[in-house]
Amino acid sequence: MNLKKTLASAAALGGVFAVSAVAKADTVTVKAGDTLSALAQKYNTTVDAIVKQNHISNANLIYVGQQLQIGNDNQAQSSNQNNGQANNNAAANVQNQNNQATTTQSDNGGQQLSGSEAAARAWIVARESGGNYNARNGQYIGKYQLSASYLGGDYSPAHQDAVANQYVASRYGSWVNAQRFWESHGWY
Repeated sequence: MNLKKTLASAAALGGVFAVSAVAKADTVTVKAGDTLSALAQKYNTTVDAIVKQNHISNANLIYVGQQLQIGNDNQAQSSNQNNGQANNNAAANVQNQNNQATTTQSDNGGQQLSGSEAAARAWIVARESGGNYNARNGQYIGKYQLSASYLGGDYSPAHQDAVANQYVASRYGSWVNAQRFWESHGWY
């Protein structure tokens, strides 16, 4: 799921679009565990905007210590201008999230997940990699951004799903608990 859908859904749930303007670019130093989608969400922008502004050739690959410019005068705009379109798309985006959570149940390494477990898993995946099995961020690899040592050289989607389920079950007991931990710590 891409960041635009996530932001539109969040805005629809909040029911209010604020008027925002970015006066100048912020310089952000990438830390371990950072992703472009998380940075975009934190700085109220999009992954595409960060990619374009920093001339990033692979949006799934950023490095610890890398400095990124986020935001500029060209981004300043009234969100009221987009309010009607965003509200029209918000319901569809929430439905897309629900559909993705349902679909996720069938690609999880053979384990059947309840609706809340599938939703929590989809939530984490959206923030870690945007659902990309080929995403890389330093030593972290794949859809779940697991350490390469956990994956043992097998980066296939089925193996990533199975290892992620084992990791979450052993560390947190459930995807819902993993999401709670992620929300309070920014990683899982």
